[in-house]
Amino acid sequence: MRPSRRRAAAVAVAVFALTAAPAAGQNWDRARDEAVEILRSMIRIDSSDPANGGETKVVEYVRDLLAAEGIESRIYEMEPGRGNLVARIRGNGSKRPILLMGHIDVVGVEPDLWSVDAFEGIVKDGYVWGRGAQDDKGMSAVALQVFIMIKRSGVELDRDVIYMANAGEEGSPRVGIEYMIREHFDEIDAEFALNEGGSTTVQGGRHVVGVATTEKVGRGMQLVARGTSGHGSRPRPDNPIVHLGAAVGKLGTWQPPMRLNDTTREWFRRMAEVLPPEHAFLYRNVEDPDLTEMIQEKLRLTDFTANSTLRTSISPNIIEGGFRSNVIPGDATARLDIRALPDEDVAWLVSEIERVIDDPLVEVIPPSGPGRPVSPPMPMDSEMFRALENAQKAVFPGGVTVPVMLTGATDSAQLRAAGVLTYGIGSVMGDEGALAHGNDERVSVEGVGQFVRFLHHVVIEVAGS
Repeated sequence: MRPSRRRAAAVAVAVFALTAAPAAGQNWDRARDEAVEILRSMIRIDSSDPANGGETKVVEYVRDLLAAEGIESRIYEMEPGRGNLVARIRGNGSKRPILLMGHIDVVGVEPDLWSVDAFEGIVKDGYVWGRGAQDDKGMSAVALQVFIMIKRSGVELDRDVIYMANAGEEGSPRVGIEYMIREHFDEIDAEFALNEGGSTTVQGGRHVVGVATTEKVGRGMQLVARGTSGHGSRPRPDNPIVHLGAAVGKLGTWQPPMRLNDTTREWFRRMAEVLPPEHAFLYRNVEDPDLTEMIQEKLRLTDFTANSTLRTSISPNIIEGGFRSNVIPGDATARLDIRALPDEDVAWLVSEIERVIDDPLVEVIPPSGPGRPVSPPMPMDSEMFRALENAQKAVFPGGVTVPVMLTGATDSAQLRAAGVLTYGIGSVMGDEGALAHGNDERVSVEGVGQFVRFLHHVVIEVAGS
């Protein structure tokens, strides 16, 4: 072997030893079981947004758990009951910190539509059931478990490892991530952050580890139709319900043009490696000028995630108008859920919606505020992204790591805008699929265990000396 190759081999062995040694001594069954118990305890504390004080109760539970491990933490509240917790394990400071985070507020539930108590945190059929199991107490619990494992191991660190459980993600970021960035950014400032937003699925017999590197931006708009009120027995041509219905119908069949960025183009390319041939053909040729029109229409009708990944999406979700069946109302309103591409020109989009509707009796009301901040996609050649790929190879050999543009929104947007390279990851999903905000939300016990191993591998590689 030539000297250069011997040196390369020695470096490879050294890197493997640094990342594998701390993992080799871990009892992964114990780690899984502890993470599951943390998750169950978090679920049992109702922290539904709008908050009832549950967020502070969750972080008080976390504070006591950390104290039992000899880890100091601090709770920050902008409003009573809406607590955010931060804890830190110090490294030697030769590199900037890494932040592990998850939000501990959850959306509400419709109890009659659940087959179990949404806040009992039961384990049944190999799953942990309850509101927040996927979004986002699952991430918070696994990140906390890995954080505790790092402390217990005494591994030498080049970076501080920071843990944050934050409030308000489900509609009130001003008391959570925005408050922490505005008032306490020094406590969470980091080079890298790992947050919710990704997931691991099995497709074509291979694990697909989705890593969110960017996300769409909510730009809610309204359509308001105005006419003349009157008696329902004398129909009028300016009936707002009629005009609003026609406008909604036009938007239901119109789509903004396709536009890919670095993340989405790579997503289509890598997903084509694992999908069945017929589906892979669509992904592989979506930019082919001779095929793209046919492919886009096929995806619009059959693959809603891919279609939303291609473009800014518009979904009319609420219609309000009228109060009696025999009265023509004076106005009617439709609310549009618009998820814009990160670089979308909102003024252009408003003008295009007006053009498509083409009705002077229907007004397009643009977004009332700036929404979450926008930042370029996170790099796929960073130390963190490489570590995520390496963790996938170690925990899910034969799989593939895929960059993702989230069609939803997370607190990662604010962190990215603050200069923190933030990536979204998530637990392993099986037959249950994505149930965030849904009834009977649950996560696999074994999936939690695999997620612990995956995240531990990443943190050791990125932060370990």
